[in-house]
Amino acid sequence: MQVDNYIPVTQAKTKFLDMIRDIEDDTTIAITKNGVPRAIVISMEQYESIRETMSILADEATMKQIRSSTNEINDKQELVDFEDII
Repeated sequence: MQVDNYIPVTQAKTKFLDMIRDIEDDTTIAITKNGVPRAIVISMEQYESIRETMSILADEATMKQIRSSTNEINDKQELVDFEDII
């Protein structure tokens, strides 16, 4: 995730409402304290996407299937069209 803007915590306190109003789906803002990033502000859509990705990565069965499919593609095995299955 790329940070689009860094803002000191002292400015963030006074600009927080504007930051929330202006946040875009793909915008990431780092809040800094003494020049060091300490927190991130992201859109709800971006947060939900990250949570969904984490959920998939935590699901062993799903990850096993993804790895198996990736190996099949890398080995240039013939793929089955979804419509042929149903």
